[in-house]
Amino acid sequence: MPAPCRLSPLTLGVSLFLSSAMAHAAPMNLPELSVTAESDRERDDPRVKEVSTATRTSTPARYVPQAIDSVKTSNVLDYGSNDLGKALSGIPNVSTGADTRFDSVRIRGFDASNDFYLDGIRDDSQYVRDLHNIERIEVLKGPAAVLYGRGSQGGIVNRVSKMPEAGRRSTIEAQGGSEDLRSLYADLSADPSDNISLRLNMGNQDNNSFRHGIDGSRQLFAPSMSWQLTPDLNWLVQYEYSRYNRTPDRGIPSINGRPADVSRSTTYGDTQRDFIDDKAQSLRSRLNYQLSDSWQVRHTLGLFKLNSDFDNTYQTGYNAKTGQVTRQRWQQDLNTRNLFNNVELEGNFDTFGLQHTLLTGIEIGNQRRDPLLYKNATPVPSVDVYNPDRNAQYNGQMIASSNNHTVVDSRGLYIQDQLRLNDQWQVLAGVRFDQFEVETTNKLKNNLSEKQDSNSTSPRLGVVYSPWKEHSFYASWSKTFSPVGGGLIGITPGAPGNSNETSPEETRQKEVGIKSDWLDERLSTTLAIYELELYNRRTSDPNKPDVTLLTGLQRSRGIELTATGNIVGNWYMRGGIGIQDATIVEDENGQEGNRVSNVAKRNGSVFVTWKPEMGWYGETGLTFVGERYADNQNTAVLPGYGRWDALAGFRTKDWDLRAALNNITDKTYYSSATSAAQIQFGDPRSFVVTGTYSF
Repeated sequence: MPAPCRLSPLTLGVSLFLSSAMAHAAPMNLPELSVTAESDRERDDPRVKEVSTATRTSTPARYVPQAIDSVKTSNVLDYGSNDLGKALSGIPNVSTGADTRFDSVRIRGFDASNDFYLDGIRDDSQYVRDLHNIERIEVLKGPAAVLYGRGSQGGIVNRVSKMPEAGRRSTIEAQGGSEDLRSLYADLSADPSDNISLRLNMGNQDNNSFRHGIDGSRQLFAPSMSWQLTPDLNWLVQYEYSRYNRTPDRGIPSINGRPADVSRSTTYGDTQRDFIDDKAQSLRSRLNYQLSDSWQVRHTLGLFKLNSDFDNTYQTGYNAKTGQVTRQRWQQDLNTRNLFNNVELEGNFDTFGLQHTLLTGIEIGNQRRDPLLYKNATPVPSVDVYNPDRNAQYNGQMIASSNNHTVVDSRGLYIQDQLRLNDQWQVLAGVRFDQFEVETTNKLKNNLSEKQDSNSTSPRLGVVYSPWKEHSFYASWSKTFSPVGGGLIGITPGAPGNSNETSPEETRQKEVGIKSDWLDERLSTTLAIYELELYNRRTSDPNKPDVTLLTGLQRSRGIELTATGNIVGNWYMRGGIGIQDATIVEDENGQEGNRVSNVAKRNGSVFVTWKPEMGWYGETGLTFVGERYADNQNTAVLPGYGRWDALAGFRTKDWDLRAALNNITDKTYYSSATSAAQIQFGDPRSFVVTGTYSF
């Protein structure tokens, strides 16, 4: 359980200040938690005008001095995809690095595999997330430790779940398509009283694959309730159970610096026996109490559990002399439990004619991770790269590789002020203080235990200047930290390097940009320019590999342009382009000057939609990704590609029938890689039909 929180002098001072400020607060109506069903036109508009991820307050995107991109999941699910990486693939300077086991993305050249959030609650466990209970995905680019704590070097990914909405209609949706894709989902709503709204998302999806022997099955059950207990007190409770049982697929190896020239169906695992089974549960509670017209306090509690089992034989490399693919077999039983407790006070007040929106909060977290891992005791049979023997199994002894128990305790105190100086100038300033402790016990080494702890301060400062109503110029500076063990990998007790310098890695970002509204505020654009540096990157001493050094430097510089909204009449667009240079600038192990893996110098997408309120509608779009490397050693190149997709549909008040064609030209491309030995094919041409009934 989390350690008890003791109020520091700073916390006490903040509390006294807020008490005084509340007495002189200027009246303001804060956004209420209960919402009403949005209109068809609002649903069709790809823009998200107000966001909460960047500031933890409901803030117009125009006034956030940092780039933030939002993706409505309906735009992804209509194409038959339930994959987080694919949902983010067209966002400028965001790339997927996911393998078959868990979600992984890079934001502005930095790994964000441990920077996932669900409704603002940390969700850094290793599994594949379901999107059917998600309304939208918000990607905050750049360090976010000022509000969220450790990690977030390149940014964070926050999934905003579907919440109860008074008066919302229910829907039932069926989908079928290529590779035996078939699914049935229900999104049900009810208002048993004037004070209670209920919502239930549930369903099942099954699919095969263009890859030999690969298939999967998903289940989802996600009820939620919004209860207005009193006129000033709202209680939101959400539960989600998701299961994803699948055959793992580690892709193909590289040969001579390029992906192996093999059929798209070629696999190298043991598809007769391999499996991964993720069972995830999440329970979230949010109490929001309106203290006055200007002040509210909210308490958020998040409990998450994951059980992930797998048995996986996969390739580890290619032997050019024999033409064989080398393999290993691993088994794992992983259990994680995350508990986060957060109390925030938010309000508005005036001082000397200046308008403040103040947020202060305390977050206490306790996380536990228990991975039991086995590996093959003797060599696994290799297979031919072009004609792998699908009956070549490893049936020898499996030996325990690790059996660790890791506990992470974290405590954070943060304060943020959104200061409005006048109609043209706004300032965003914040700081967070963190205590982080990680302790790992190795059960294979007589319960040998080791502990690491660190403290850090994470500031952010941003300025927004709006000389005209339609245009806002902004500049920001922010900093974050990544402590040892912060990725929930844990630490290895007794490892020689543990006695070296183990201070957190730190990242800083400078960003300037312009956010604009065009065409009578129907179309919104963001132009951002940034420099992001990880300036004390961990490396090992080449002469003493057991010695850890903090002398590395990784830098990303880039520019991004996005545009979303209503062009004219029934025409909409969403898209953007990113150009970046993400390199390892300083390194002690021969990687100096290399490009960061899985990061293209150019990427983006553009989708154009014609959608009247009723009747026929259509959409077409292009997603493009430039050339990348599969590894930080830059030994294998993934060619760039462009993918063309399209969708057409017909809708009435109650019915919506649509058909999507993915990868129309059947382009062969590679979507991601976790190493030069494991490169993932992109999906070939596929056809998906979806029908929705509303009542």
